[in-house]
Amino acid sequence: MVEFLVGVDGGGTATRALLARRGGPVLGQGHAGPSALGQGIAAAWAQVQLAVTNAFASAGIDVPPWERCAVGAGLSGVSNRPWRDEFVARNPGFGRLIAETDSYTMLLGAHGGKPGAIVAAGTGSIGEVLRPDGTRFSVGGWGFPVSDEGSGAWLGLRAVRLAQCALDGRINAGALARHVWQTCGDSRDSLQAWCDHAGQFAYAQLAPAVFSHEAADPAAAQLLAGAVASLDAIALALDPQGGLPLAVCGSIGRRLAGRMSPAVRSRMVDAADGPAAGALTLIRHAVDGQP
Repeated sequence: MVEFLVGVDGGGTATRALLARRGGPVLGQGHAGPSALGQGIAAAWAQVQLAVTNAFASAGIDVPPWERCAVGAGLSGVSNRPWRDEFVARNPGFGRLIAETDSYTMLLGAHGGKPGAIVAAGTGSIGEVLRPDGTRFSVGGWGFPVSDEGSGAWLGLRAVRLAQCALDGRINAGALARHVWQTCGDSRDSLQAWCDHAGQFAYAQLAPAVFSHEAADPAAAQLLAGAVASLDAIALALDPQGGLPLAVCGSIGRRLAGRMSPAVRSRMVDAADGPAAGALTLIRHAVDGQP
């Protein structure tokens, strides 16, 4: 019999778990390292189990056999079906397991499981909506580098392109391009070497520089304007009629939310809670039928 419910939020930097008894409030929370599926399924499961174990410790409860626990997990990488299937197949014994995208559990947390939309922009970006009829729809989120519009990685990639163009003499070097040279390389060989090894996370680390150089460098300001336009487009595609509340989430999203169009800003609400709470809502509904 399932006695405990656990909501897990797992990404590329950390994992968080919320623990509750069936029908009861949150009892404890636990943290662990990254559990994005792209790092490997075994590694992801190790961190998820550690976060759940730590949640029991924080509640002062001895860790029970896993079959007494039902887990709702919102994990980065679940949209990759083979990764998701392998993760579910390697369930270490939890009595019930639901694996969802971290964007969907963020959506559930933001609106308390009720209809609404989110635009999430951090390292990457995606939009999700839960409609009143229960249907779901997502916009963007196709992955770096072809998608993730308006995200930190999207901004960083474009900052590097500016630096390349300036190094070639195609444009004048502004403050942002010079920052990229100092950080990533100021010769063709050194900048090429950095690009050869850089991934989504490395590009996203350049995003703060785009903001910090905005006032002095028109190129940086133009990149941020493009990011705002991209997030606006995601929000409008999610809910063309503008009838649902919208939460803008993520480190980049929160910084740009106030710049979005009046039509989008008029729908904005603060997120009620985070993705771990959304994952707990997911498993509560599945096990107990609670909305």
